[in-house]
Amino acid sequence: MCANVFGVLKSLFGKPFDGGKRMDHGSQQHQQPFYQHHQQQQHHHQQQPQPQQHPAMMRLYEIQREVASLGPQVCTYSGLQSDREYKRLERELTRLLLEVDQVDTEGRAELQGARKRAAQEVEGLLRYLEENATHPSRLAIEELSREAQRLVEEGVVAPQREGGAAEIGDELVDAVQELVLRLTQVKTGGRVPLRKARYRALTRVCAVQDVIEGRTRQQTLPLSEDTHAAVQSINQVMVQVSGARSQLVALLMGLSGRDSCAHLSRVLTELLVELDALDVSGNAAIRNYRKQVVEEINGLLKHLDLEGEGDDTRRYDLAQNDSIREIEAVRGHVHHLLGQVLRQSGMGELSFRHKAELQSMLTHLDQVDTARNPCIREARRRAVLEVQAVIMFLDLREALFRRQPGPAEPHAHRAVWLVLGSLSDLQAQVLCFDGKRADKSYILLEELLTKQLLALDAVDPQGDENTKVARKQAVKFAQNILSYLDMKTDEWEY
Repeated sequence: MCANVFGVLKSLFGKPFDGGKRMDHGSQQHQQPFYQHHQQQQHHHQQQPQPQQHPAMMRLYEIQREVASLGPQVCTYSGLQSDREYKRLERELTRLLLEVDQVDTEGRAELQGARKRAAQEVEGLLRYLEENATHPSRLAIEELSREAQRLVEEGVVAPQREGGAAEIGDELVDAVQELVLRLTQVKTGGRVPLRKARYRALTRVCAVQDVIEGRTRQQTLPLSEDTHAAVQSINQVMVQVSGARSQLVALLMGLSGRDSCAHLSRVLTELLVELDALDVSGNAAIRNYRKQVVEEINGLLKHLDLEGEGDDTRRYDLAQNDSIREIEAVRGHVHHLLGQVLRQSGMGELSFRHKAELQSMLTHLDQVDTARNPCIREARRRAVLEVQAVIMFLDLREALFRRQPGPAEPHAHRAVWLVLGSLSDLQAQVLCFDGKRADKSYILLEELLTKQLLALDAVDPQGDENTKVARKQAVKFAQNILSYLDMKTDEWEY
């Protein structure tokens, strides 16, 4: 919404500030901006001598310049009403509004009009500032951030503070992963401040996720100090690295009031210098041990550059991102292939070629650079699911085409295949669905898929193992189709 606000903010002075809507649509029909009118008058005065500009108009122009300098700050502010920066911006804008109100127009119509437009501009910025800071999506981002703080406080920081070692299990890792997914699904409506807030929250939670997942993987084990004289020093560094890891997580989640990223970065850098100075006397095992510790420290250091993360618009406004473009190109190709698949009757060489092409797309998506950006990572994940859904559709259709039931086939087994045939037809409709959850077609598809699950639940295998396996696979297949339909309609955005 405010993507190009910095270049055109001043052109809005002719109308009340509308949160950047005219910036996106390039509105051509609006009153002549007050400041442009003033500049044109000045230029005209230079050509033809005129009486000096009225002091009130000059004062309004000075106020406008201050408003123009505050505009970009307002349009990119991503915090809450309780933040110091919000209060500063609100205070500055309120001061300017009072100064506009105090301009004496002496009853002159042109001055009254200019003062009114100036007041509307300041009021629009104040309104936009408040709307973003109190927007439901902004509050949802804050609540998810606090939930992440609670998880980290209970699972990592508190045990470390009490002198013990945090035991990070799969439960904590899964909980953080769930938070990441929920953050990526927060709707921003294209508003720059909301995109920025979501991105900043995501980068920190994803960094925590990376750190704690690293702890759940096998860590570098200390060597015996009898091995080499340098081992004792390396082991001592390892102890400090363990403490730094918990400190880093606390910093990322805003749970460490006294420390800063810069301080921790200096500490870790000093540890690297200390390790580099050690004499390992050509011992390959000790050299490899030191290398592993250095890699762990570097792994922590890469997360300490988040102080200014999110200030660069290109990081959270992803419409022009090369990786997103690459993902969208793959999605477009999948859509084209799907059209060919659905028009094709029967199975043949073309279907096998389609499957090979889809598999190559999965390889392509796997190589897309996400640049540690959680939104790009989620976009890639969803594109992968789209490709896999088409592959799954082709696999089932091929299985149905090649099926040759024998006379001795159990009735229950035949019933499962009948359901799979219905699921194949429904999946074709789901793959083509392009509506919303409120649409009648969505409700109908969801109802029909649920009926197929109920039909599978009613199948009695009567002890036949093949039927049990087939029914289980069919249930999973139906659930996957429902999940895919749900994903297509969750209105996710970059």
